[in-house]
Amino acid sequence: MTARPPARKTARKTTDEEIPTARKAAAKPPAPRKESAGPETRTVRPAPALDPGERARLLAGEHHDPHALLGARLVRGGVLVRVLRPYARQVAVVTKGARGAKGRRAELHDEGDGLFSGVLPLLRKVPDYELLVRYDGDEVPFNDPYRFLPALGEFDLHLIGEGRHEQLWTALGARTMTHEGVAGTRFTVWAPNARGVRLATDFNYWDGTGLPMRSLGATGVWELFLPGVGEGTLYKYDITRPDGSHSLRADPMAQHTECPPNTSSVVTASHHTWSDQEWMAGRAARPHHEAPLSVYEVHLASWRPGLTYRQLAEQLPAYVRDLGFTHVEFMPVSEHPFGGSWGYQVTGFYAPTARLGTPDDFKHLVDALHRAGIGVLMDWVPAHFPRDDWALAEFDGRPLYEHEDPRRSAHPDWGTLEFDYGRKEVRNFLVANAVYWCEEFHIDGLRVDAVASMLYLDYSREHGEWAPNEHGGRENLDAVRFLQEMNATVYRRCPGIITFAEESTAWDGVTRATDQVGPGGFGGLGFGMKWNMGWMHDSLGYVAKEPVHRKYHHNEMTFSMVYAYSENYILPISHDEVVHGKQALVSKMPGDWWQQRANHRAYLGFMWAHPGKQLLFMGQEFAQGAEWSADHGPDWWLLDPAYGAEPDHRGVRDLVRDLNTVYSATPALWQRDTVPEGFSWVAGDAAEDNVFAFLRYDAEGSPLLAVCNFSPVVRHDYRLGVPDQEAAWAEVLNTDAARYGGGDVVGTDPVKTESVPWHGRPASVRLTLPPLATVWLRPA
Repeated sequence: MTARPPARKTARKTTDEEIPTARKAAAKPPAPRKESAGPETRTVRPAPALDPGERARLLAGEHHDPHALLGARLVRGGVLVRVLRPYARQVAVVTKGARGAKGRRAELHDEGDGLFSGVLPLLRKVPDYELLVRYDGDEVPFNDPYRFLPALGEFDLHLIGEGRHEQLWTALGARTMTHEGVAGTRFTVWAPNARGVRLATDFNYWDGTGLPMRSLGATGVWELFLPGVGEGTLYKYDITRPDGSHSLRADPMAQHTECPPNTSSVVTASHHTWSDQEWMAGRAARPHHEAPLSVYEVHLASWRPGLTYRQLAEQLPAYVRDLGFTHVEFMPVSEHPFGGSWGYQVTGFYAPTARLGTPDDFKHLVDALHRAGIGVLMDWVPAHFPRDDWALAEFDGRPLYEHEDPRRSAHPDWGTLEFDYGRKEVRNFLVANAVYWCEEFHIDGLRVDAVASMLYLDYSREHGEWAPNEHGGRENLDAVRFLQEMNATVYRRCPGIITFAEESTAWDGVTRATDQVGPGGFGGLGFGMKWNMGWMHDSLGYVAKEPVHRKYHHNEMTFSMVYAYSENYILPISHDEVVHGKQALVSKMPGDWWQQRANHRAYLGFMWAHPGKQLLFMGQEFAQGAEWSADHGPDWWLLDPAYGAEPDHRGVRDLVRDLNTVYSATPALWQRDTVPEGFSWVAGDAAEDNVFAFLRYDAEGSPLLAVCNFSPVVRHDYRLGVPDQEAAWAEVLNTDAARYGGGDVVGTDPVKTESVPWHGRPASVRLTLPPLATVWLRPA
């Protein structure tokens, strides 16, 4: 699980004083109209009084169907119009004449509490009309939102009720649209426990009294179409809880938000035109586990602090492409109130963080990376969410997104809440969210955070703090079903994507197909790959030790091959390993500065040659010595030519470039990562020498020999067994080369194969192994 700081601030709410003074025209009420231009006035009869109970519920924000009370409808003797406009001095109805003829104006009677009503006599159908509302001398025209039928269809409601709406973001949230011939925005929110929901916006000064929403059947969805409201409008939902209290909440489905610490949702619509058709058409050409995959992990806000999404699009693709990585992985992009959480405490699951720009700006960045031939992976956090009282926690007054049992909802490590994966609507919210990022933003893969905390009911809990499942076990069966559904849905809908599990236990079948039942009785979780946390822990433990002690820990480098083919693995050196006192990768290494860099380079050579794909966090590609800080990002000054040790750091970065270049051009290093036929030990037991040697094979049987010497001495005439089919071997990469900052103990000429049996093989070669270095050789 990703490391978190021990405490986090709670984002404050937007206050009236913070309401911007300017809005986009679509979000503003129309300009005041001069009374002298008004149409002919007609008389209005008083409307029948509302039932006192209905009136009280409407004014308290507790009415399930305000459209039954407000708007216009035929009654005996004419058309009844009732309007709720708090703080209005006067409300008039202007009916529009046929074929553009001048309409008639009717002044409504003031019922008090912002209610205005009247019966327009002698009308046999509801006419086309608008409202003229007077506030302290100004008269403002409005299109009555309560004249419209629901803007959400029955099929959408059916899918929501079944928990199977795979494009949920098209049905819930704020969506600009033309409804019944009128442009506006449809607002929909799921709040089944609410007694009522009202819409609070910047243009009504966050008082939702005049904009109650209607409940659509038994789905728990509330809806309101607001004509004339468009992009840029700030809004929240004023929810009346079961106990009658009110809570102002951001939209769980908001696709754009205010920049933190402000917390309002923002009406948005995409205008981005994609230019990555070639990338999208080709990304499913071959399975990812049989293709090169080298990942550069990035925290966008700190990679180059201060850059926006669009500015990053000008720099990041070129940098990543130059270094030869095939993919980038973004730490969480979804909106989060506290920057110190690095994005792992999400409140806006459908909104890219506004810190760096708009949703279209983020699409522009993804588009630029695709055009540069770079895939885009993203950290996704469906394991938990924070307790902020304006977000998801007890959203409608009762546990909704979280489990109702505190033993299942409260996360003991992070002070957050866990999702109720057994509730179909919550599962739908998360599954659709995974699809949303892949379809709307062309994300190529999702790395799912904290999978272990989801899978086990007793995760970080003591005896008595958790309840077993229906079979008496510790497995969270609801979470298992959710992960299976998420993976199956995303792979079905989005060809060419890949999902990664950050799963730190020995759960069986993380990357097995969901329809294949394992020995534990569960189908596979359906992930494409799993982070190899065991390899990371063991190998870092080995290289952190002084060379003289490494022989006692030799198995820590070889044990990974015992289980290497139990899952499809990626080898991660992620942000988690270079923060909170763990030290940067080069600083973990023992010895003086030269030895630290040599160990660093040798380790990277070992990592790139080991079965499995690889991931490297930013800053480690040039041997940054300091831990990563989200406040100032990588120490780019280390690469300034004016800095005396600049060649040391640039040399490591040059090595990473060459590792990726040779890796991508050598199928033996990636084509058979997940099958035993792609690997064979040559010397896995040379503990006294601190040497590891192994062969990698491609699908045609062509080999690559990788030799790692983790001792600080040169080993001359070191004999290693090799296949006898190859007449000679030549170095294709040596981490001790002078251009990388090494001692330049390199083999410039091919080494001939000798008919001397060794290591159980019919032939062998004699090599000079440089100190603290990895050498790759291929048949000459």
